[in-house]
Amino acid sequence: MATKRSEKGLLTPDNCVVAIIDLQPQMMFGVGNFDRQTVINNNVGFLKATRVFDVPVVLSTVETKSFSGIMWPQIQAIYPDQTPIERSSMNAWDDKNFVAAIEKSGKPDDFFTHSAILRVDDVMPYTLRKVRILNGGHTAMVCLARRHGHHTLP
Repeated sequence: MATKRSEKGLLTPDNCVVAIIDLQPQMMFGVGNFDRQTVINNNVGFLKATRVFDVPVVLSTVETKSFSGIMWPQIQAIYPDQTPIERSSMNAWDDKNFVAAIEKSGKPDDFFTHSAILRVDDVMPYTLRKVRILNGGHTAMVCLARRHGHHTLP
C-alpha cells in the first residue's frame, strides 16, 4: 500500500490551513528592512500557490475603517468571494470569529499538536527567552571580535 504524503509528516491540503492576517496598508509602515513591493509580491505568489494546491485559506483584517485600511487589493483579487474576517483585536486568536473560521476549515482537533505552531496565552516567557538569546549572540560576537583584534563592532 502506498504511503500518503501526510503520513510522512508533510503539510497537505488535508492537514493544514493558511491564515492570512492583516495584509493591509497601515501594516506596511512597519516594514523598513524589505522592499514593500517584494513583500506584496511574495504574499501574492504564496496565495496563488494555495489556490493551485487547493489549500484552505482564512483571510483576516483588523480595524479596516478606523486604522488599517482594506486588505491589499492584490490579495483580495486571488480570493474575490471570501470576505476577510474583521477583528478589533490585534491578536487574531482573541477573536471568536477568526478561531471559528480556523476550526471550520475541517482540520483535525489536534491540528496544533502536529504543526510547528505553539499557541500560548502568555507570550512574555518566549519574548524574554528571545531577548536573552539575542543578547547572548551579541555577547559572543563581542568576545569573538575582541579575540580577533577588533576593539569596536561595526
